[in-house]
Amino acid sequence: MPKAIHFISIGGSAMHNLALALQQQGFTITGSDDEIYDPSRTRLQQHSLLPATAGWFPEKIHTGLDAVIIGMHARRDNPELVRAQELGLSIYSYPEFLYQQCQQKQRVVIAGSHGKTTITAMILHSLAFHNRAFDYLVGEQIEGFETMAKLTPEAPVIIIEGDEYASSPIDPRPKFLHYQPHIALINGIAWDHVNIYPSWESYVDQFELLAEAMPKAGILIFDESDNMLDVIGQKERTDITKIPYQAHLSEVRNGQTYLITKQGTKIPVSFFGEHNMKNVTGAMTVCDRIGITEDQFYAAIQTFKPVALRLQKIAETSVPNSVNRISFHDFAHSPAKVEASTEAVKHQYPNQRLLAIVELHTVSSLSKTFLDEYKGTVDAADQVVVYFNADTQAYLNSASPIRPEDVINAFGHTNLKVFTELEALKEYVLAQVSTVDILLFMSSGVFDGLDIKAISEKLIQAS
Repeated sequence: MPKAIHFISIGGSAMHNLALALQQQGFTITGSDDEIYDPSRTRLQQHSLLPATAGWFPEKIHTGLDAVIIGMHARRDNPELVRAQELGLSIYSYPEFLYQQCQQKQRVVIAGSHGKTTITAMILHSLAFHNRAFDYLVGEQIEGFETMAKLTPEAPVIIIEGDEYASSPIDPRPKFLHYQPHIALINGIAWDHVNIYPSWESYVDQFELLAEAMPKAGILIFDESDNMLDVIGQKERTDITKIPYQAHLSEVRNGQTYLITKQGTKIPVSFFGEHNMKNVTGAMTVCDRIGITEDQFYAAIQTFKPVALRLQKIAETSVPNSVNRISFHDFAHSPAKVEASTEAVKHQYPNQRLLAIVELHTVSSLSKTFLDEYKGTVDAADQVVVYFNADTQAYLNSASPIRPEDVINAFGHTNLKVFTELEALKEYVLAQVSTVDILLFMSSGVFDGLDIKAISEKLIQAS
């Protein structure tokens, strides 16, 4: 078993967590990166793994290393990578190395375009609630877990959030193909990274590869309401078990969602929306296959708290005999996520006036060829604001810049305004807080530093 491991791009989200997990198992860990931000920076510093100097140093690469793990942030011509290749060292992407460490475990991989983190978090919460031994790798920090990765010799099962993007600069294969899962869940396919997969077909291909690569006697769990997934799930594979699932039966009463069990029992939960009803069924189906019964799952899910920035409440007021005023912040940025989050909030609070605020800031969302994918995604909202930084979009798509009228035409909402300057966005939203009941901020970015909490407090004060 390797004892000395060097991480190229140790500051990455998954990379630094894997480094910490391996250090806890007694490995000697070193690493390099040219830029490291929090929370990675603080965590690495707390465990004496933060590189003394930013940058790449070929002299850190030597024959005494048992392995080198390279992250996606590094380039093919990275001087440390070049040196490792010259020395003939064992070089792995992090999914490759993770597989090496968990070959003797039951491997469960959660895949799909959206909802992976939530489903994984629900499974981890249920296992922890019932004191089961398990390892994991999850994409974001979740409540109740100190790190995003855990590797131990004794755990019989590992839950892995697997994505469809390239494994490393020298390995273009999707990360999830390395894990060779005994159980794989695919929760939906929505093309949202045109800069990585230039066509819908090339994107779908990655999930077909995952389904085809399932080992004999494997279990493929999939959302049968997703048309493309239903096609993939029904393909001829007589040597694996295929389990389709649908949204969990539920009801909403006075802003509270209840899961309805087969026996008719109503289980209160802190999450809502059709997409989360699918997520919870997917998580329960996986749990059933790894030894958590339905009753045990329902007992655990009542204390599950949504992952940060997944319809996260920023502020809320409850005035007797009055309509609640609430502000949400959500990670939604791709068309499918924007639509799911907008519809979820409107369904939860059908009689309240909803203002949806969307930031376009990814390469895909600022692409004129991709913009039409947002058609109809915010129809559930009463008012819509779309913001994008004109300088950022010019830098990302200088050859074909989008204009505010392009956004209006693409979204197709009858009450939509577009802003390209932060101050104008702030002034407009603040002007609306006395006329709307719910604010829904949606972005995988930070709205160029907009103080969402302060605006949310103004909404509450206006009640």
